[in-house]
Amino acid sequence: MRYFLAFCGAWVSAMSPVMAQPVSYEEALRSAVVEQPQVRSRELQLDARRSAADAADELPDPTLRAGIRNLPVTGPDLLDPTMMTMLEVGVEQQIPNLAERRARASIAGADIETAGAELARTRYLARLGAGEAWVQLAFAQRRLMVADTALDQVTDLVPVSRSAVSSGSARPAETLEVRRAVLEIEDARTAIEADEAAAQAQLARFIGEADAVAVGEPPSADIDPEDIRRRLANHPEILLAGAQLREMQARVDLARSDNRPDFGVSASYGVRERQYGDVFTVMGSITLPLFGKHRQQPLIAAAEAEAQAAIASREDQVRAVAARFEADLAAWRSAYRQWQRAREELLPLARDRATLETASYAAGRAELLDVIAAIRDLALLDIEILEREEATVAAATRLRLAYTEDVQ
Repeated sequence: MRYFLAFCGAWVSAMSPVMAQPVSYEEALRSAVVEQPQVRSRELQLDARRSAADAADELPDPTLRAGIRNLPVTGPDLLDPTMMTMLEVGVEQQIPNLAERRARASIAGADIETAGAELARTRYLARLGAGEAWVQLAFAQRRLMVADTALDQVTDLVPVSRSAVSSGSARPAETLEVRRAVLEIEDARTAIEADEAAAQAQLARFIGEADAVAVGEPPSADIDPEDIRRRLANHPEILLAGAQLREMQARVDLARSDNRPDFGVSASYGVRERQYGDVFTVMGSITLPLFGKHRQQPLIAAAEAEAQAAIASREDQVRAVAARFEADLAAWRSAYRQWQRAREELLPLARDRATLETASYAAGRAELLDVIAAIRDLALLDIEILEREEATVAAATRLRLAYTEDVQ
């Protein structure tokens, strides 16, 4: 009956303006990569870096110069054009040295790699968040079903307790014990409903569905620790740190390129009085890095320090990922053992107790309070076992999504 009412309630909710959306585990992972706004933001940033890279090693824009040259402003020829006075128009082009242009191209490539690594990291975090939220939602729904079943079983004992009191085979206080058991299970159910709402809200952040309902089987609780450990070098956090390191190394090359001279070339045409004739001028220029100790060397030293900091940061990230993996692995092993122990040892004992107490009560050899306590304890243990299973599956999901699955 409880399942039928729950189904009707779900059907009424589905007919409301805000319709519940069934979502499987794999659908949640796919939607997290597509629907998460931060993922879209990173994709646009990657497109921007790719567009900017096309111009990274191009020459600067040429400079157009125009004006009057050699116009007298004093003496007998004041403001009177002479042989040297002309209207001049020219073009000048700066040519950075080849090392600088190559360094800028390398920086642009490193920027693209960094943006790609940031996108992969964001996708990985989105899939991880969606996967964990889906697992929480799925097991909250399962715990609600167990709590509803237990509530039915305990509620069915209410008329039994009343009849027992009427017949004199039970004390009036025993009816209060039934109510107490109902309240304990209802308290557990209220807490589960809060967990379900929190999981729905968290899942909505990643997939955009405000009232998602988890459907289908949850992911496996089993993992291969050694296979995961072999893949740690490809963790998105480590790849991002590596991309940032290569960007810093390219900036060192850019700083060193300032030790090489840059070039420039210009051409101009001068229009003079007709009797003097026009003139054409071509000029070249070169920068002279004569004061490298005070200008170039400090910048090179700063860039090298940034590169060394990036190396240290990457090494720290490698250690941090390894430490997180070992901690997550330990959490999975602990949760798995607790789940197995409760399922294989505690649950059979609780079921046997409930069966025996019910049979003894029917035979008149047990009190109603014993039956109520056994059924209540079994229900609460079923909920606890689901919580332990959830912890195990969540730990396995985290290990699987955070350290192995490809999100490029």
